[in-house]
Amino acid sequence: MATPISLLRLPFVLQKPHSSLSNSKPQILSPPLVKPIIQMGDSTDPHKIFTQTVHHLKSASLPLTAITLPFFLDQKDAFAAGGEFGILEGRTFALIHPLVMGSLFFYTLWAGYLGWQWRRVRTIQNEINELKKQVKPTPVTPGGAPVEAPPSPVQLQIQKLTEERKELVKGSYRDRHFNAGSLLLALGVFESVGGAINTWFRTGKLFPGPHLFAGAAITVLWAAAAALVPSMQKGSETARNLHIALNALNVLLFVWQIPTGIDIVFKVFEFTKWP
Repeated sequence: MATPISLLRLPFVLQKPHSSLSNSKPQILSPPLVKPIIQMGDSTDPHKIFTQTVHHLKSASLPLTAITLPFFLDQKDAFAAGGEFGILEGRTFALIHPLVMGSLFFYTLWAGYLGWQWRRVRTIQNEINELKKQVKPTPVTPGGAPVEAPPSPVQLQIQKLTEERKELVKGSYRDRHFNAGSLLLALGVFESVGGAINTWFRTGKLFPGPHLFAGAAITVLWAAAAALVPSMQKGSETARNLHIALNALNVLLFVWQIPTGIDIVFKVFEFTKWP
């Protein structure tokens, strides 16, 4: 844009045809269709310069639509900050974080349910083994034939737990819990970091406080609980108990963080516009 505008500032020098007054000086004339646009005292603001240029070149045949379009599509009003990051500062992207994290809260509860059911599959077998130790030997006749007798309460309990375990095994809770935990870890870490970055996009800074610190703690707990999985697969009961404790603390922090998250959503609607 600098070159055409500079050319418009130069006066055109036209000479008269040869005449008897050969020593006459050339006359300086302004171009017939273009008026001087920029004076010495004018502003050097590029936007103002271009606006003035378009005003004086309305009669020109050059297509100016492609050049002037960015100047007429000013979308700064749609963003909370200065518009440097475009739509990333708008309300649409700001609302992605609360929507995803709200969904992950309920998904956390679902993953916990699956994990508890898988734990039940393991512990119920231990209960069955302990009950079997309490079963008295079946009495036999002098001839060695077993004496028919109604099942004892312990045997009935064993049968009940055995049927329950069969149903739990059909649910494939082990694989479902592992898959749910993996997805929760991936999406949770991604969106917790993404939420902080989006806040920086909109405001140019972060706000140390309960919501930020609780979110950081939840992210750390996700990673710590996932790090215990190899030990759990080797049968470490300590790792399993610690895994449950970390995830229980994670849920409590999640619940405690909800009110501060709702307050931030209200601020998003207050200080941002669509998109």
